[in-house]
Amino acid sequence: MPRLWVGVPRLWVEVPAAFLSGLLLVLGSSTQAHAAAYRYWSFWERDGSAWAYATQGPSTARPTDGAVQGFRFAVSRDSADALQPRGAADFGSVCGDTAARGGEKRVALVIDFGTAADAPEGETPPAARTACARVPDDATTAEALASVAKPLRYDTNALLCAIGGYPGKGCGEAVGSDAGSDAGSDGRSDGRSDAGSASDGPAHAPSSSAAAAPEEGQGPSVGLFVGAGVVAVLGAAAVWRARRRRG
Repeated sequence: MPRLWVGVPRLWVEVPAAFLSGLLLVLGSSTQAHAAAYRYWSFWERDGSAWAYATQGPSTARPTDGAVQGFRFAVSRDSADALQPRGAADFGSVCGDTAARGGEKRVALVIDFGTAADAPEGETPPAARTACARVPDDATTAEALASVAKPLRYDTNALLCAIGGYPGKGCGEAVGSDAGSDAGSDGRSDGRSDAGSASDGPAHAPSSSAAAAPEEGQGPSVGLFVGAGVVAVLGAAAVWRARRRRG
């Protein structure tokens, strides 16, 4: 069996490599199990034929004429876990009947209110819809969205909380490590993002860099206690081995 040498203060102890691999797997799984999920609107940009998680917030993004952008309400942990907007997502189908004008641009918006499984208690998500926003050339995505999907609601930190009045309450709240519906039960299997970006977490109006706060009272991870116990065991083993050699 392959073996590794693990150092402890002034001593070394030989440990099976398989044991260390298992230990790392346990610690990693414990950390992931405590990752909180959040209910929020994510912001997307169309890149060719695929969605890409936006790298900036809707109040700083300034799309050009012909851009396609989307919003999806869902429960997810981060951008890698976020769900993409569903439905038609090409500029022609959304803005084909909207003529171009000098000094203005057209932005195709896909607004997906999500599924009942991700809805706050007591609320029903509206049907997904698209809209063509014709706004001044220097308008931001937030301004384009406001022109076609009022009322919008923001919190005191400028986090986008509601589009078209949905949801009626709440804003990027943590819903627990196992909240949300599973892929396959609500149509998520074809809407999950394939890769993360620098814009993890809820879509912020002024910025995409702020991360959602951990759930209050969550406490230390089980992995912390497991790791401490393993260190103690390794230390005891090292002392026993050293005494044996002296004897």
